[in-house]
Amino acid sequence: MHWKTPFVQTVNRLDKRVLEWDGPSANMTTKDKVIVVVDVFGRWEISDPLIFFRQLTDERRALSRLDDILASETRIVIAKHDFIEAVRTTKDRKAIRDVANTTTTGSAPSSADSRLGVLPPITYGRVELEAEVLKNAVPKIEGYGIRLLDVRFKRIDYDPSVSQSIHQRMISEREQIAKLHRAEGEGEAAKINGERERDLATIESEAYRKVQEMEGTADAKATEIYAKAYNQTPEAAQLFEFLKTMETYKQLITADTTMIFTTESELFRFLKSSNPQAVKPAAGASGEFTPLHKLPTLMEVGR
Repeated sequence: MHWKTPFVQTVNRLDKRVLEWDGPSANMTTKDKVIVVVDVFGRWEISDPLIFFRQLTDERRALSRLDDILASETRIVIAKHDFIEAVRTTKDRKAIRDVANTTTTGSAPSSADSRLGVLPPITYGRVELEAEVLKNAVPKIEGYGIRLLDVRFKRIDYDPSVSQSIHQRMISEREQIAKLHRAEGEGEAAKINGERERDLATIESEAYRKVQEMEGTADAKATEIYAKAYNQTPEAAQLFEFLKTMETYKQLITADTTMIFTTESELFRFLKSSNPQAVKPAAGASGEFTPLHKLPTLMEVGR
């Protein structure tokens, strides 16, 4: 006969898979006195079931112990570094706008673009802070039969009490940058308008010069023709003087103009000295007299 000891025995089952740990959100203060809300998560597994059972018994107590250890180590690491070290990863990161402008335009960014998104340098970065938390927590957790596999920051954000002031500061900075952009745009527009006005003035000046040259050439040619015609015969000179006088009448007298001439007026001289008998009809023309007031030129003047 055989007897089993102990007489009462309980089977405790432990999970050998990789388990999740999702820590609670906690307010923490960075080295540069910024209050932030930090969410941390991790992955762990049971490395020694006997030690784990003796120290913690079950997963619920294990998660509670992880909360205490990882929250403490995270708080210590966050307090040792500035806020930017916890949210930045790439040490040589460039502002996106600067890179885009340099790539697309091939020119250096403007002063406003140089100020937009200027990123201060970092020494460690978010990944190294996570590695530091993991490194510091592993020795404290191994004594419980637990192997800590990884720790990551899920979220790092401003505390709601300071978010509004941060947002207002960001808005003010962006408004200043927008003003710089507008000022640079207005300056560029003024430069373009000035160049346009200068070009227009140059074109108009050149066109005016050419017009004056053409008018001067035409006037000189007309004067030459008039002079030749005037000097041919006395009758041609008299006709030329008569036509010029009629042209003057046409320019001075309109349909609504009333003028009073004296008998000594130069303008009235042709009307006063006209002698229809002195005009001999041409061969084949009628010998009838046509009064001056019925001549086409005078009729046009009198309108």
